[in-house]
Amino acid sequence: MKYFSKIIFLCFFLASPTIFAQTKTENVFIIMTDGFRWQEVFGGADSILIFSKEFTPDSARTVQKFWAKTATERREKLLPFFWNTLAKQGQLYGNRWLGNKVNVLNPYWFSYPGYNEVLTGYPDDKINSNNKNQNENTTVLEFLNNQPKLKGKVAAFGTWDVFPFIINENRSGVPVNAGVETVKGKLSEKEELLNQIQTDITSFASDRFDFVTYHLAKEYVKKNTPKVMFLSFDETDEFAHEAKYREYLFAANNFDKNVADLWNFCQNHPQYKDKTTFIFLTDHGRGDKIKKQWTSHGQRVSDCYQIWIAAIGPDTKPLGEVKTEGQLFQNQVARTAAKLLGFDFMNASDTEKKPTGEAILSILK
Repeated sequence: MKYFSKIIFLCFFLASPTIFAQTKTENVFIIMTDGFRWQEVFGGADSILIFSKEFTPDSARTVQKFWAKTATERREKLLPFFWNTLAKQGQLYGNRWLGNKVNVLNPYWFSYPGYNEVLTGYPDDKINSNNKNQNENTTVLEFLNNQPKLKGKVAAFGTWDVFPFIINENRSGVPVNAGVETVKGKLSEKEELLNQIQTDITSFASDRFDFVTYHLAKEYVKKNTPKVMFLSFDETDEFAHEAKYREYLFAANNFDKNVADLWNFCQNHPQYKDKTTFIFLTDHGRGDKIKKQWTSHGQRVSDCYQIWIAAIGPDTKPLGEVKTEGQLFQNQVARTAAKLLGFDFMNASDTEKKPTGEAILSILK
C-alpha cells in the first residue's frame, strides 16, 4: 500500500504544473516599454540622432540633459535606475557591442507578434498584424491566474489599447486596463483624477499617456496587491514613429523614473519587499544600421529582431551588465516568470503543441 501511494504521488507530481522550486520570489512584475532600442539602453543618447536637426530640432535642452562624452555616462543620465540600482543588484542582457545578444524569434518584428511571444513563450507565425483579434494562445498570465493560489491575483495595465485582445481578457479572466479606459468601483482621489485626465485627452489623443497608465497601475497595486503584474509603456514607440528623438529620450527617462518609483514602493511594502522580481524588456527593436530607420521596425528593417532583457529580484544574482558572449530569446520570458513562482508553463492548444522557450536559468539562481 505504501508503494502504491508513492506511485500515485509520483504521477501527481509529474502531471502537476507545480515544480516546487525553492525560490524566494512570491511576486512577479513583467514590465515593458514598446520599441525601445538596446542601443540607448547600453549606450545612452545616440550621437548622430541627438545632434540631428531632422530628429532633434532645438536640441539644447536635450543635449544638456542626456549628452556626455562616454556611453557609460550617457546611459546613466538616460536610465539612472537601470544603471545605479538594477545594474548593481540585477542583470542586464543584450549589449551586442560585447557579443551579448537577445533576439526576437517571430518573423515580423512588430508589436502584437512580439507581445504574444513574450507572454506565451511561443512565436506564432499566424499572428501577423496588430489588428484587435482575440489571441487563441494561452499567455502565462492566464496560466498563472488559473492556479488556485494565484486566482484573482493577476492583472495587466498598458497604454496600447490592443492588450485586452493579446491577453484575451474575456477568456483568461485577467483584468486588463488599456487604452483610454477608466477604472471603476470604489475609487481613490488619484484614480478619480486620472479618470478625468483620460476623459479630457480623448479630444486629441487616441491612446492615453504613459504617466496615466503608470499611476493607475500603481494605484491598483496599492489597493489589490496582485502577485503577478504585467505593465507596458508605449511612448518610446510612438515618439520614434513620429521621428521625435528628443521626446523618445524623455519618454525612456520617464519610464525609468516610473519603474524606480514602483521598485521603491515594493521594497517598502510587506508583501513585496525582498519577495518580488521585476523582469524588463521590449517587444521589438528599431533600425540602426541605416540611421534614418531608427523610426521604423518590421521585416524590411534589418536589425529590428535585436532587443534586450533585464531582471532584478531576490533570486537573481547581481551580475550587472552581462559582458560575456551569449544568446537569449524573447520567448524565454514567460517560462522564466512562471518558474520564479514555482510553476512550469508549457503552452499548448487543443490542436497542437506549442514549444515554449526555456527559462532563463541565470535569472532564477
